[in-house]
Amino acid sequence: MMKNMKHILITGGSGLIGKKITGLLERKGYEVAWLSRSPGDYDQKSFHWDLKKQEIDQEAIEWADGIIHLAGAGVADKRWTAERKKAILQSRTMSTALLKNAMEKSSNKPGVFVSASAVGFYGFNTGEELQDEKASPGSDFLAQVVTAWEDEVSKVKELGVRTVMLRIGIVLAKEGGALVEMMKPPVAAPLGSGKQWMSWIQVDDLARMFVFALEKEEVEGIFNAVGPNPSTNAELTQKAAKKISKTLINFGVPGFGLKLILGEMAQMVLGGNRVSSKKIQETGFEFRYPRLDEALEKIYAQGEDKPSSRGSLSH
Repeated sequence: MMKNMKHILITGGSGLIGKKITGLLERKGYEVAWLSRSPGDYDQKSFHWDLKKQEIDQEAIEWADGIIHLAGAGVADKRWTAERKKAILQSRTMSTALLKNAMEKSSNKPGVFVSASAVGFYGFNTGEELQDEKASPGSDFLAQVVTAWEDEVSKVKELGVRTVMLRIGIVLAKEGGALVEMMKPPVAAPLGSGKQWMSWIQVDDLARMFVFALEKEEVEGIFNAVGPNPSTNAELTQKAAKKISKTLINFGVPGFGLKLILGEMAQMVLGGNRVSSKKIQETGFEFRYPRLDEALEKIYAQGEDKPSSRGSLSH
């Protein structure tokens, strides 16, 4: 635990990743509070905020020694109508601006601000080329969202607060997210060609990375939050199906069919990114589940808890 850092405030704390981080921090002796529109709904210590009204309990900021910012409307929860796109963008930019403004007013600024970001920054399909943190942004909708989001997070740094952004890849977890969605149909099948890269990270490693970024004072700036060994969609589908003894069909779900069902959102599953984890590893972070077999073993050995509907694709 960092010197004088005891209280950690989390936005999006009730989601899949937020709960994992909360548990990990509490086991390490931190006190954790969530920001919520309805604080009374949770057993967790919570403070009130409301994005639409741009309201936040200023006491939350005064209380916090560090902030982890995960809030944002799920990119894979609903079809991308114009209204949904607006919600995906504003839930990230407006929440960040609200936090920054509250920090600006605070007499006791937190020492560190760790924000989620997404590998969607690089564009929905970057082919075989390995993407590191210096790569240019894509031009599609999600890339524009992530760029605007990171621009807002960068403003926090101007307050003299150590700022970290973790560009999250595809989160593998039993409780929700991409893996659950991929294994939902009666039979498993690759999507599109199946050759597209999926830069994944096991959920416990992701939670550990957020805590690592929070605690390690030399960690600052942008890092890819992906494991060191990306997989193709076909490999991930095949290995996950085998783990749960699900029938696998070895030809891909046609791209045009996915576009009919998902609309523009189909880009997310038909495209892919091969993303480098080298920068975060060079800071001293070590993955517990660097290989797909190890990650799936850990996920499916965790008892038979039911998947929740609320998961996390790569934000």
